[in-house]
Amino acid sequence: MCGLCGTFGVGPHWTDGAEGPAGLAEQRHRGRIANLVLGLFGLTLQAWANRYTLRSGTGRVAIVDHLGALWPEAERLAGRPCDPLDPDVIAAVEARTATSVNST
Repeated sequence: MCGLCGTFGVGPHWTDGAEGPAGLAEQRHRGRIANLVLGLFGLTLQAWANRYTLRSGTGRVAIVDHLGALWPEAERLAGRPCDPLDPDVIAAVEARTATSVNST
């Protein structure tokens, strides 16, 4: 799916997941996973009121309605491309997670 669905107001975004307490837990879990990538760009994401707050290291903030809208905002705040599918980004995330797994 693409971000165009949001333009037409077509229901919830597919990344929203379940509603209620289970949905909030899913949202927080997705935020933690997104932070593995966003940290490489000096950004952090936090679940907030059925949305996300995206912050830069310089104090810039954006409210993101769903994860489909995350990456354009991340690029705007970081001031550079933020491609979570870039092979170098994937390798860096894998290295970070391998290090944290091995240190516990």
